[in-house]
Amino acid sequence: MATRSKRVAVLDAPSNLGLRPPTPHTVPGCAKAPGALRDHRIIQRLNAIDAGCLTPPRFDPSGWRPGDGVGQAEAIAEYTRSLADRVERLWRERTFPLVLGGDCSIMLGPVLAARRRTERDGEHRGLIFVDAHADFRHPGNSQYVGAAAAEELALATGRGQPDLTDIGGLRPYVDTDHLVMLGLRADDPHRVELEATGVAVRTVPTLRAGGVGRSAEWALDALGDVATFWLHVDADVLDPSVMPAVDGPAPGGISLGELGQIIATCTADERCSGMELTVFDPDYDPDGEYAKALANTLVEALQ
Repeated sequence: MATRSKRVAVLDAPSNLGLRPPTPHTVPGCAKAPGALRDHRIIQRLNAIDAGCLTPPRFDPSGWRPGDGVGQAEAIAEYTRSLADRVERLWRERTFPLVLGGDCSIMLGPVLAARRRTERDGEHRGLIFVDAHADFRHPGNSQYVGAAAAEELALATGRGQPDLTDIGGLRPYVDTDHLVMLGLRADDPHRVELEATGVAVRTVPTLRAGGVGRSAEWALDALGDVATFWLHVDADVLDPSVMPAVDGPAPGGISLGELGQIIATCTADERCSGMELTVFDPDYDPDGEYAKALANTLVEALQ
């Protein structure tokens, strides 16, 4: 099991709302990821609860222009509130949510849910962010914003437009003092800014130099005094040689075995309240081999 005391509950969150169309008049393929992973029987193999699917609003990026702010923001805010509600329900049922995305903007739902709990009990909640990219673009460091899947960490930490950063008056959803990043590429344009805000970061070379298992343990310590934490995993943290079927492949990533070790170590901690997996795109996996590899990694890590 993902934790010593809670059963896994698999929830599909097939939202593409945080992405731009790959080509004109097309729809990104990340929404197909939950189905592709379910085809490899992850629910049965994990003896998990099937928590169903939270259907997103319609993907409609038409009319967006640079300078308009985050694309499809109204729909993303609506979905964020709904996903937060669903995750909170799973917590009340004393399960461990495994949320299958979808693009990275779905992370806003679980961190909003955690922030609601902090508002009620005053205890800190943390985030371990396993991703090739910082996803930290915001109006303070970029000429314009647009795709929330490249901006969700900035939004979660309160940087950006209020309709996404201050839902329910709860800005920020994530305190940078309780935010840890693993797997970032060393040349990420926002790495220095993140470190300057106090975020604990280990890039891939640093992660490996310290040993993957020890780096995951370091991440747990670096969270500080938190009641619980959420685990965000973007499949693009993997090297394209083993996982090319992602929205934004980035050379210099980790292996499937290394990712599995990180997931297993983090989710074995009783403070881990759940995790989400994002940005796997079955449109780039016509034979299903990468879905199988990713499903196997999840199952082995969460058993």
